[in-house]
Amino acid sequence: MDDSGISLAGVIGPEQAVDGEGLGCVSFETALMRRVVPGPGDIDELGHVNNVVYLRWVQDIAITHWHRVATPEMIASDIWIALKHTIEYRDAIQPGETAEIRTWLGRIHGPRFDRHVDIRKPGAKRFSARATTEWCLIDRDTRRPKRIGDDILDTFALHGLERS
Repeated sequence: MDDSGISLAGVIGPEQAVDGEGLGCVSFETALMRRVVPGPGDIDELGHVNNVVYLRWVQDIAITHWHRVATPEMIASDIWIALKHTIEYRDAIQPGETAEIRTWLGRIHGPRFDRHVDIRKPGAKRFSARATTEWCLIDRDTRRPKRIGDDILDTFALHGLERS
């Protein structure tokens, strides 16, 4: 899907899109990646990116990934909700520094996917923040959980991914 026309809040850097990206994302090396530079409202009283902003980026990169690979019909019928975030902070990002945000998919269990996010400065050996979020697929109309089927796996090019 071409996300250059998306104006949905939460989609990061549609101008950074590359053909075929977002498919087969199962590790740091195969992750979907976007670069962001924090704005003035992202900086806290300690002079670095606020922890809540990192969490917003975790959600935004997930939205970006879904809108990058899903068909318009899937976006119209399915929505992902966050059930649980686990986040760890290590290396503060300062005003004007670039952050690279990577996301990839993990374990599937029923209607749930684990999504991993790594946020770091370009070339850094250690992360600034990393998170694992448990996302649940729900039917947009009924608001009920929906089992992750082969259509979703095919959309992310995750054929044969193990389910638990």
